Amino acid sequence: MIEKVVLKQKVTEDMLAVNVGSGSLRVLATPVICTLFEKASAQLAQKFLPADQTTVGSAISVEHAAPTPLGMTITVTADLTAHEGRTFSFELMAQDEQGVCASGTHTRVAVGSERFQQKADAKLQK
Repeated sequence: MIEKVVLKQKVTEDMLAVNVGSGSLRVLATPVICTLFEKASAQLAQKFLPADQTTVGSAISVEHAAPTPLGMTITVTADLTAHEGRTFSFELMAQDEQGVCASGTHTRVAVGSERFQQKADAKLQK
């Protein structure tokens, strides 16, 4: 059985390409779609982990095929297609009220939350 998470989000001003710096148009920005894909995937992966672990994104491939305007609702789906060891793989789909607007794949890796944060923070010491 494939596990999945579905998120719904109305497109707001702060999600538009012109406002996130990824273009000049008033349409849903590709980086925002990627963020929603990661959010759904992270929520799904967390169901398989203890509280002291989390996942980090390690790869994402997205095809943004159609524009979505301000005010329209986007539905994002992350399907868990594989979970091997620390690695989680996902198939992604985003639909607006007119149909599919983006799709892709994503990989996340489980890490110890505290240790990973310490490793990142140690970069400031060097």
